[in-house]
Amino acid sequence: MSAQPLVATDRASLILQLVPYLISKGEVTVEDAARDFDVAPDEMRSMVEKLTVIGLPGDGGFWQMANDLFDIDWDLLDEQDTISITNAVALERTPRLTAREAAALLAGLQLAASLPGVGDSGVVQGLLAKLAAGASSAPAEVIVATPVVDDVRTTVAAAVQRGVAVSFEYRAPDAPVTTRTVDPVKVHIADGQWYLQGWCHLRQAVRTFHLDRVSEVVLTDIPSTHGADPLPGLFEPTESDVIVELRCRKDVVPLLGEFAARAVVRGKGDVRSVRLRVGDERSLKRLAARLGGDVEVVSPDTAREAARAWAEAGLAQYT
Repeated sequence: MSAQPLVATDRASLILQLVPYLISKGEVTVEDAARDFDVAPDEMRSMVEKLTVIGLPGDGGFWQMANDLFDIDWDLLDEQDTISITNAVALERTPRLTAREAAALLAGLQLAASLPGVGDSGVVQGLLAKLAAGASSAPAEVIVATPVVDDVRTTVAAAVQRGVAVSFEYRAPDAPVTTRTVDPVKVHIADGQWYLQGWCHLRQAVRTFHLDRVSEVVLTDIPSTHGADPLPGLFEPTESDVIVELRCRKDVVPLLGEFAARAVVRGKGDVRSVRLRVGDERSLKRLAARLGGDVEVVSPDTAREAARAWAEAGLAQYT
């Protein structure tokens, strides 16, 4: 079948695709290019010739310099029927990442690669390669430290792939250890902490588990029947939430991370009172320790005591 004539809109669309195609090819015959774009050779030649009047606008909307226009090797086109772009205008002037910027993005992608359903997709690995190649200089070697939850995440990823439940020991704050069997649905990172969400067979409901409190995790042969269930947001309020009050400077409020998104902030001047809902008031001990001295846990007393005990336990490591 012969290629059909192009309407103006189709021609404009093809020209937009033609430039990166020709740059990637280096040199390509008119016949090969026409076949790749499913147009007649004469149509391809016409589009290539029109490239030489396309470029960067100067003052007043007119092109002022030859270097502002695309150009081709006319001799090569006339004598060998081969296309080669000799001036690609501004396409090669695109901003490139610095080595530091590339290293930061690579670190984030390496962390994302550890999430179930992300690292095994191939997309992240492709992005890692492109980022490394697109930096203005070789990015620094980045190694994301493997925390103690790595074994848990690996097992959860395997459970999601196999469609089975996982079993583990779970120690909630100030509570006895329980054995949980869970249909895993999703692993989250929030405020630097790892969480597993899934259907808990013991509680017969969706539950969120802090991975630092998970141990002895193993795969089971139990089919996961709730693995595709919709999940509530990680910090969405529930009836069992506890109201906690904090006091901090106004410039510290944004540092509260995910908590700040659903907090009620009051006060004037430099000090703010922050009321927020949490599933376990004792979980704020990490936040208080990390923002050391910039956040005061006002109430309830259980939250204050948990933060104090956490800080004292940390200090004890230095004695």
